[in-house]
Amino acid sequence: MYYAWLENPKSVHKIRGHHVAQLDPLGILDADLDSFVPSDLITTIDKLGFYGLHESDLDKVFQLPTTTFIGGNENSLSLREIIKRLENTYCQHIGLEFMFINDVEQCQWIRQKFETPGVMKFTNEEKRTLLARLVRSMRFEDFLARKWSSEKRFGLEGCEVMIPALKTIIDKSSEMGIEYVIMGMPHRGRLNVLANVIRKELEQIFCQFDPKLEAADEGSGDVKYHLGMYHERINRATNKKITLSLMANPSHLEAVDPVVQGKTKAEQFYRGDTAGKKVMSILLHGDAAFAGQGVVYETFHLSDLPSYTTNGTIHVVVNNQIGFTTDPRMARSSPYPTDVARVVNAPIFHVNADDPEAVMYVCSVAAEWRNTFNKDVVVDLVCYRRRGHNEMDEPMFTQPLMYKQIHKQVPVLKKYADKLIADGTVTLQEFEEEIAKYDRICEEAYTRSKDNKILHIKHWLDSPWPGFFNVDGEPKSMSCPPTGISEDLLTHIGNVASSVPVKDFKIHAGLSRILRARLEMTKNRVVDWALAEYMAFGSFLKEGIHVRLSGQDVERGTFSHRHHVLHDQEVDKRTCVPMNHLWEQQAPYTVCNSSLSEYGVLGFELGFAMASPNALVCWEAQFGDFHNTAQCIIDQFISCGQAKWVRHNGIVLLLPHGMEGMGPEHSSARPERFLQMSNDDSDAYPEFSEQFEVSQLYECNWIVVNCSTPANYFHVLRRQILLPFRKPLIILTPKSLLRHPEAKSSFDEMVSGTTFQRVIPENGLAAHAPHEVKRMIFCTGKVYYDLVKERKNQDLEKRVAITRLEQISPFPFDLLKEELEKYPGADLVWCQEEHKNSGYYDYVKPRFRTIVNHTRPIWYVGREPAAAAATGNKNTHLVSLRRFLDTAFNLEAFEGKTF
Repeated sequence: MYYAWLENPKSVHKIRGHHVAQLDPLGILDADLDSFVPSDLITTIDKLGFYGLHESDLDKVFQLPTTTFIGGNENSLSLREIIKRLENTYCQHIGLEFMFINDVEQCQWIRQKFETPGVMKFTNEEKRTLLARLVRSMRFEDFLARKWSSEKRFGLEGCEVMIPALKTIIDKSSEMGIEYVIMGMPHRGRLNVLANVIRKELEQIFCQFDPKLEAADEGSGDVKYHLGMYHERINRATNKKITLSLMANPSHLEAVDPVVQGKTKAEQFYRGDTAGKKVMSILLHGDAAFAGQGVVYETFHLSDLPSYTTNGTIHVVVNNQIGFTTDPRMARSSPYPTDVARVVNAPIFHVNADDPEAVMYVCSVAAEWRNTFNKDVVVDLVCYRRRGHNEMDEPMFTQPLMYKQIHKQVPVLKKYADKLIADGTVTLQEFEEEIAKYDRICEEAYTRSKDNKILHIKHWLDSPWPGFFNVDGEPKSMSCPPTGISEDLLTHIGNVASSVPVKDFKIHAGLSRILRARLEMTKNRVVDWALAEYMAFGSFLKEGIHVRLSGQDVERGTFSHRHHVLHDQEVDKRTCVPMNHLWEQQAPYTVCNSSLSEYGVLGFELGFAMASPNALVCWEAQFGDFHNTAQCIIDQFISCGQAKWVRHNGIVLLLPHGMEGMGPEHSSARPERFLQMSNDDSDAYPEFSEQFEVSQLYECNWIVVNCSTPANYFHVLRRQILLPFRKPLIILTPKSLLRHPEAKSSFDEMVSGTTFQRVIPENGLAAHAPHEVKRMIFCTGKVYYDLVKERKNQDLEKRVAITRLEQISPFPFDLLKEELEKYPGADLVWCQEEHKNSGYYDYVKPRFRTIVNHTRPIWYVGREPAAAAATGNKNTHLVSLRRFLDTAFNLEAFEGKTF
């Protein structure tokens, strides 16, 4: 029985010592919600009997098993000493959770780091550095509190140790070869991190508190505790160059997590850092959000996927043991807020934040773990929040006992300074001089900050693109070259897209038919949707532009149209990506099926697109309406990221859309939501110039298109990279048009000199006799094909003109004005297949009215308003389609009606 207790690799102290570790600085709560003490943990002498031991055995000497490191250089210890050393390792100010990891080497590595006697010894120089960092952390918050006592700043008081903790992680990582650290964090402590970790100039921070500070005209800006920063400097501990980027983020907690991971992945990708030895990420979390926000789980599940892994992230949880006003017992069902990390076998190190040396040691081990095993690790800083949720909030309303204890709590700086003064590491005079030195730095910066009269948001940019813009951050031109490519290039890409460029590779018989059809199209100089996409992507690869396509099932395509990854039918896991065989010297193409996540994966791709303007990064929803589970990323980052943070981003969203009787959930990509958030003014009649098209794109917050031809889809993808700036591009992509016999384009529409058509005007019989036209129908997307077919059936090709809006936002005022003037006697109709309260009508109506100066109505034809996006009944779908097609071609439908 003696050895059973010692040799068991799942020894109870190692597994459950954290239950009794002294983690709470306040001493009033259990850091985990399981407040019981495990019965098999030897916390008192009477527990010895559980293992067949007695008090008389305590002084017996036992041979130590080879699996433990508590002996150091000794091979045997008394039972009393064994228990003492295990308790010192696992049951004091550090609580370890790692025995669930199913890798013996990794478990032994952690045990050696914590069990070996004397491992937590610090030199006097290290202690003085730690004290100086604590001084800066605490005095920064004190300075802000003195100068701006009534301002929200979400201070770090109660967890000041976080600043030296982060600096220790960065120091250790730099020592192990890391050159670039990308960080994401919530608002609490952000200003302190900017000042003392990233090293943002203090005057730039202090001037943010000036209510008279005027904003530059770059955007609408954001509150100071959301801003990001990018900085290159020398790491003083290692004397190596280190680049630090703190990502700007909204108030939506944890939303920045996948964005940070995406940017980290991109930086690793562009450096060829496949093992994550040069670039890494650090994510900071609050305890309530880490347990409560589902995107945390989504992000963890990207951590080991081949096209998403960042080779390990260090997570630091600022565990205030409270969420705003909510007690942990009401906020989570798991014992710890960090339990979500167990799903990916990440070790979790809980540590009492009032023991700075324990925190530094844990952070050093965490950094070493990440850079040794390239896996995630969690540091749980069990601390408290000295004030309310913000500085104006009264926490005593809801946590009276906790805050009575907090008001008595001696700050960690004083505790640690007293300890070092008592043991002679520093003198009281040295400590006071350190405080005075930093206070003087703050005062001098405060004086300088008064000279700042204008806020430049670009000084807070977290992802600069050197050389892409001019020195003022403006585009180098306001023009876009033609987006067509040579016919030879089209033919070459088409031939490769139709082939299997790997020898002895057995493909599916059905795929052979698809490839033969592609080859036939290439010979006939036509493309369908899939081939047009192939040619756009392939053309970029030749130009050195990386293309990345991500989303659920994108390799094959939800509708089995893409087939960018071929699978050998006889050899397991053998695949071929023909796109990567176009040229010997080409940029790589990444196409990757994602996990079944929208929020996490779209955030990831947004972050990937931040790293470089010279990449086409696309995220495809399985069906367009599925983007609504990523609405936070769309609303808080994509639509307004440039306005808030002066951050350009060229991400492309591919959203399958079309009312085809597939039911409420597989029909609409909800274009009305994107249009509602577009920033162009419906009532402002623009001034037209030669540069109108490009300048209008530059002024908008994003671009929304619904292409009706493969050629236009090809061109809009090409334009996305050829523009001298970057904007998010929302493409409502087709479903049935993927195979529609009429939805094909000729090479003539894609060759050199051709461009994207924002509007495709009527070019049939109606265009030849415009004064005879009685009705002009405007539409977008798939419904065009329904309208053309019905017009032919009713023999109205001379009397009804049909014009397509390919780019809906920004609104093509100039081209539509030409079309409207061409048909002066025609009724104006907007026709859509979506319901009236969705789709495009509410967006286009006021803009058409502005073009005609409110002199002509723009009538609506389409489905009636509805709560659901589409019907689930096939017959109802067909009846409503028939009804609005009849109305569209009833030339007397609006006679006698007032608009």
